[in-house]
Amino acid sequence: MPTPPRSPARPNRPSRPPQGRRPVEPLRRKKARWGMRLATALSVTVLAAAGLGHALVLGLDTGIDRIDPFKDMKNRPAAGHGMNVLLVGTDGRDKITAEERQKYRLGGAPCHCTDTIMIVHISADHERASVVSLPRDSYAMMPPHTDENSGEQHHAHPVKINAAYAEGGPQLTVRTVENMTHVKIDHYLEVDFTSFMKTVDVLGGVQVCTVRPLKDSYTGLDLGVGTHQLNGGQALQYVRARHTDGAGDLGRMQRQQRFLASLISKTTSTGVLLNPVRFREVARTLLGSVRADEGFGTDEMVGLARAMRSFTPSSSEFTTVPIGNIDFPVPNIGSTVKWDPVKSGKLFAALREDKPLAVHKNRRKAVVVDVSPEQIRVQVENATTTAGLGRKADAALAATRFQTTGAPVDAADRSGKQTVVLFDPRWDRSAKSLAAAVPGARLQAVPGQGAVMKVRVGADYAGVRKVRAEDAYQGEYGAVTGDEVACS
Repeated sequence: MPTPPRSPARPNRPSRPPQGRRPVEPLRRKKARWGMRLATALSVTVLAAAGLGHALVLGLDTGIDRIDPFKDMKNRPAAGHGMNVLLVGTDGRDKITAEERQKYRLGGAPCHCTDTIMIVHISADHERASVVSLPRDSYAMMPPHTDENSGEQHHAHPVKINAAYAEGGPQLTVRTVENMTHVKIDHYLEVDFTSFMKTVDVLGGVQVCTVRPLKDSYTGLDLGVGTHQLNGGQALQYVRARHTDGAGDLGRMQRQQRFLASLISKTTSTGVLLNPVRFREVARTLLGSVRADEGFGTDEMVGLARAMRSFTPSSSEFTTVPIGNIDFPVPNIGSTVKWDPVKSGKLFAALREDKPLAVHKNRRKAVVVDVSPEQIRVQVENATTTAGLGRKADAALAATRFQTTGAPVDAADRSGKQTVVLFDPRWDRSAKSLAAAVPGARLQAVPGQGAVMKVRVGADYAGVRKVRAEDAYQGEYGAVTGDEVACS
């Protein structure tokens, strides 16, 4: 999800489907964070959207490792509308060749741990998929349980949410998530490195785009500005990277969401869904390394398939649970991520009530910029003799979510021919993002100006075009639709 907007006061740094049963297994360790196993699991649903029929899908689920994460669970949340899938990502590097482990920086022993946790909600009308990322370091209250490694009885105690898998496997993970969200989990899926890489390769690669260089020495990721076609190994580097900037795990989750949006776009636009041979090949690869509950089988896949034939990237929406404190200290645990109690409560209520998280409507094409408009403060000056032009420009920028003063003024010189963006060099990224919204505007550095940008409107002013950031903050839940975050 997207991170709540930061103050610009500091410089830029260079289903209604059946309610199934549920599956199992533990894991631990804290390295190798990657994520995006969601792409694999959710794609089973997306690929089935062609409605190719039970005969084609029959037998594809026989290779799934079945587990039961719902065994003997009591006092669970009431069922809502639609279907909720808890998706966790695991390591599985022991199934990758030594050459691939070296090439894609997957050294070390497999951790058998979970670093990615997502809730995937399929609406009751099968027209919308909502994906909510839960940070692995989220502060959580572990319910009473028996540690399946030591056999020790534990009372309820605070932990990071990913510790639930280490202590009690899928069942304790499900219990912890349900206790925190009050959202009933209907199905459970685990996906590992292997199926992720192979699936991307079977699809012929997936396209990603970035407005800033992405380099991570830990994973080996090295992408320049622009659009890139990634194979399975490169895609794994992309979704695992968490050292490309200061955003850490939150930035990584946002890249995972963008990748999933691109994956959905690829599968819905290339004929995979309409080609029985390709469909079966991709689906078999997807399911080869998946662990799931007994209730998620052929009938469920076919039911979703027939109902989701019109599923597209714009039908999907992505967010991260709203965060109140990104560095919440807990004795003997360390720094945790504390959810915003009010906003997260509203988010999970929306899932239970089967409500959209993002506004679904036809959108103007937006130019992707480096800094979100919500983070950029702007003072508009009218440098022409045209009355009201400053107010017009201020309103247009505000409508594009720039934080304008709402009080445009007249410039000292009213003979301006070209629109100019004046900025303090310390906020150069914000200035470039603002200039992208004003076609033809010239950038002019003004040392010491401070955090507020100035748009000096000239005679060439022709309006404002919509812009959005890669990791834009979008509304109360920070939710964006798939067509907004996939490559244009």
